[in-house]
Amino acid sequence: MQVTATQAKNRFGAICAQAKTKPVFVEKDGRIDTVIVSAEQFEALQTAAKGQTPEQRKAHFEKSHRAWIAEQNSRFEANGLWCDDLRVW
Repeated sequence: MQVTATQAKNRFGAICAQAKTKPVFVEKDGRIDTVIVSAEQFEALQTAAKGQTPEQRKAHFEKSHRAWIAEQNSRFEANGLWCDDLRVW
């Protein structure tokens, strides 16, 4: 279902009821601006988007980029930070 922003404002209760069965696309200035979905659909979207916890993503990154991380650490230990010599005048 697609409605204008004015229709969504004037019929908010009905729009929310409609959103429980399928997404409602709210149009503003001739373009889709917002989508109203049910709480269950929103939870499903969030769960699908997360997929992994931050700790799992960090472990995967460290495992897949182990050589690059080691190279950067050795550069840091040998040379320090690139901006150590900068002075604020």
